[in-house]
Amino acid sequence: MGVQPELDKVFKALADPTRRYLLDQLREDNGQTLGELCRRLEMARQSVTQHLAVLEEANLVSTVRRGREKLHYLNPMPLQDMQERWVDRFERPRLRVLNAVKCRAEEAMNEKPSFVYVTYIESTPERVWEALTDPEITARYWAHRNESDWRPGSSWAHVRADDSGVSDVVGEVVEADPPRRLVTTWSDPAGPEGQVPSQVVFDIQPFQGSVRLTVTHTDLADEKAHRDVSGGWAVVLSNLKSLLETGKPLSVDLRHKP
Repeated sequence: MGVQPELDKVFKALADPTRRYLLDQLREDNGQTLGELCRRLEMARQSVTQHLAVLEEANLVSTVRRGREKLHYLNPMPLQDMQERWVDRFERPRLRVLNAVKCRAEEAMNEKPSFVYVTYIESTPERVWEALTDPEITARYWAHRNESDWRPGSSWAHVRADDSGVSDVVGEVVEADPPRRLVTTWSDPAGPEGQVPSQVVFDIQPFQGSVRLTVTHTDLADEKAHRDVSGGWAVVLSNLKSLLETGKPLSVDLRHKP
């Protein structure tokens, strides 16, 4: 997948003021339906759909289905790539990504996911699935071993890789469709009795010879939990991407990340 054609798509998408306005609207209120965006623009659905298709082709917008609705999310990764290439050349761009690239989902509607993160990895779906479920691989980039037989209904645990045997997250495997989709519940084993678990969905899709990985984290307890997972997922998934593409993870301490 060549760099220049992908950048051409980004520049083409950003050249139109309507598409820039759409991105602004998603920045202010992420996770909008087509109908919501049409009302903001006072434009026909067909025209907005065409603009969104250009933004999706440039990877500036990603979508997640919830029932019959399709929600649209701003994906800042291509813009960050441009910043790394021309602005941050003499800084530490990968570490800046960890803090800068956060795809927040404002919960204006109850159906909206609490947090959505999309990344593109030069790998295969099978390899990404293995990296999410193999305890030895997860220990390399996550500082935790994800342990389970990964069958629906089975338990799973996020166990520290320091030989302490401590699990920072426990839960249940809700859905497992290798190498396409994994759904798990997440609970803090030291949390209060009766806590409602959150849910994490990993969607793994082939994309132009690479993989599009979408992580959706829902049912978060409060705003603090939202902030924690927003930063945590950015670190974890950037580390995963580095491991699969270069053979080594980033030099980031992940012992206290999700």
